[in-house]
Parts: sequence; structure tokens; C-alpha cells
Amino acid sequence: MSKPSDGAKLNFEQALAELEKIVARMESGELSLEQALATHKRGLELARFCHQKLEAAQQQVKVLEGEVLKPLENNENSRD
Repeated sequence: MSKPSDGAKLNFEQALAELEKIVARMESGELSLEQALATHKRGLELARFCHQKLEAAQQQVKVLEGEVLKPLENNENSRD
């Protein structure tokens, strides 16, 4: 398994899909203790990776809202 920190090889959607598979495997109860521990560790790595990507996206949205979604000055009057 590649680590989330490996860079461009893993994007948010891929990490989330892998995390969903991990949850399903762990919920199945079919993993040995060693497999469950390794799978849990991978899940934590993926969860951190996804969290970081979401935080970065949230910051980008805040920047865009700050730059683009400013109140319009007298543009409503120009429609008349």
C-alpha cells in the first residue's frame, strides 16, 4: 500500500475510497489481530490525509469568498 504522503500518486477521492474499503474490511470481523492493527494504522494515515486535503480546500474557499463574494457597489442601480 502506498502512503498518503507519497505525493501525487494518491488524491482525495482515491484515499477516501481506500478508507471506505478499510472500514468495510474491519467491520467484517474477518481480519486477524495483526491484519486489523496494520489496517487500522493505514486507516489513520488515510483519515489524516483526507482531513488535511479538506482543510486545504476549506482555506481555498475562504480565500475565494474573500476575494470574489464582496458586496456589489451600486451595481443594482445600473440595471435600470
